[in-house]
Amino acid sequence: MIARLLATPLACLLLLILQLAVLQPAAAEDSAWHPSRFGADDTLGAINLLSPEKVLEAVKLVKHGKTYSLGIATGSDTPTMPHRRFDLTVVQHPGNAENTDSERLTANDDLFSGWMGTGSQIDGLGHVGYANRYYNGLKGDDFITVTGLTQLSIDKLPPIVTRGVLLDMARHFGMAMLPKGKAFNRKDIKAAAKAQGVAIREGDVVLFHTGWINLIGKDNTLYQSGEPGIDADGAEYLAGLGVVAIGSDTWALEVYPPKGAHVHPMLLAKYGVYILENMDTRELAKDRAHEFLFVLGQPKFKGAVQSIINPIAIR
Repeated sequence: MIARLLATPLACLLLLILQLAVLQPAAAEDSAWHPSRFGADDTLGAINLLSPEKVLEAVKLVKHGKTYSLGIATGSDTPTMPHRRFDLTVVQHPGNAENTDSERLTANDDLFSGWMGTGSQIDGLGHVGYANRYYNGLKGDDFITVTGLTQLSIDKLPPIVTRGVLLDMARHFGMAMLPKGKAFNRKDIKAAAKAQGVAIREGDVVLFHTGWINLIGKDNTLYQSGEPGIDADGAEYLAGLGVVAIGSDTWALEVYPPKGAHVHPMLLAKYGVYILENMDTRELAKDRAHEFLFVLGQPKFKGAVQSIINPIAIR
């Protein structure tokens, strides 16, 4: 009975919260991670590493004109954290059926109620921190309100246009899909990049393909119960290279159940590196498209912590 309860998504969420609570006090005592390398007043983090020169360099990667949608379709049946939901209602304008003017115009609108952290998403720097301190040492009480963040919010981010790198970890380990709890570290990342003939550079966006996304719609319970992913050592390595964002075809990027320190606070609070979740990397992996132009213009929801997104890869 206990084993069955521990395997539920809700139990996984509660375990994650408890583990973060245990880790936070020790992390809070170490203030070496703030102020940021980009200055004590900075609120953008690794996005500062983007530049017009980086865009021009990335544009040169476009040789075929082929585009890839990296977002998944998001709806009420999209697997997500147990407390989150996504509801969409189509509202028909009054008089649609009775309209008798010359054009017989009819119209519909959408009414959305749900969580921004559903489906393909970007985690902003106000999402996770250490002991109520977030990127650049900002105290939660100073910028978090129930009507939105006054700093670190998604609407403040510029477009992310840069070189994208796909690391096919499923191929690296010789599997169609990595199993739950399979972690990969800096050694694995270096080996996969070398085998693919790509070098990770400052200002890049790095995406991992694990095959885990294939479970969506087939076994949502297993999908939510855990995942393969990067560990703290791998995250530290990529952050040290100066990447802007790290994403994966999983719901939380990092390996779960976790092995060692959690990746979310490390990337978001300590390094200001953004996290991209539920990225549909299947077509990129199929085409062995290991480097490409990455384009993201996230919705400007004022004060939002996260946002549903659909990044585009072009090669």
